[in-house]
Amino acid sequence: MIGGHRNHPLWLAFALHRVSGLLLSLFLPAHFLVLGLAIDGAEDLDGFLVLTENPVVKLAEFGLVFLLAVHMFGGLRLLALEFLAWSPRQKTYAAASLAGGFFIACGFLLSAGA
Repeated sequence: MIGGHRNHPLWLAFALHRVSGLLLSLFLPAHFLVLGLAIDGAEDLDGFLVLTENPVVKLAEFGLVFLLAVHMFGGLRLLALEFLAWSPRQKTYAAASLAGGFFIACGFLLSAGA
């Protein structure tokens, strides 16, 4: 069966780790742009920070924190698989990575007051 491996949960964990890394790298130019606003002057940064009160932006921040947390936990999962003895609980590690990322992102969203 061609492509059957792509239905495996560990392949999906691999794909999520790769996609989250790619999306985080696409976010970096926007982050540097905002840092540049802070260097240019406080009024430019304050103008941008008003935009961040928009609920759509808060939802996008949730997505960003989710991607960051999933990528971090996915990397820890890979380190565990690399340096710990092989374990049949690889799917558990993958699920824990996703759950940990979602938990952290939801905590961020609740603290942001969306």
